[in-house]
Amino acid sequence: MTREEKNQIIDSLVETLSQYNSFYITDISALTSAKTSKLRRLCFNKQVQLKVAKNSLIQKALDRIEGDFTDMVPTLKGFSAIMTAEFPNIPAKLIKEFRKESDKPVLKSASIDGGIYVGDNQLDALASLKTKEELVGDIIGLLQSPAQNVISGLKGQGSKIAGILKTLEERAA
Repeated sequence: MTREEKNQIIDSLVETLSQYNSFYITDISALTSAKTSKLRRLCFNKQVQLKVAKNSLIQKALDRIEGDFTDMVPTLKGFSAIMTAEFPNIPAKLIKEFRKESDKPVLKSASIDGGIYVGDNQLDALASLKTKEELVGDIIGLLQSPAQNVISGLKGQGSKIAGILKTLEERAA
């Protein structure tokens, strides 16, 4: 591979990693060609990009993008693939789903909104992450709940007060 080809790959990786707030570095070695094809198809269906690259090129791409990825560098050994998606928890869910049939892919490390997660033991935590939209929806739901209780309470009390006033008016007449 020429220096120019390496630079093109690094530029492509920098563009991909800069485009998303999160990315996963995984090990998909020892997958058969059939399982690799199935993984790629699943990635395509879930809108997850899967790129395989040499560790040295991934490291050079990490050096070029903004952020501190020094904790991820030791995980760049063996066979590495990068997974990216619009929502940070989708690759983790995809890995968990695929591992029902296979022991790979293995999570080496991940970067989620500037946070670094190292090791396959982080997979459950990453899969349970909520998107910003889901968090905003939860907060709005929590804020609306007390207001709805107050409104319904006032409506109920308002009809009781009106009933008492009507009874008092009838007694006075």
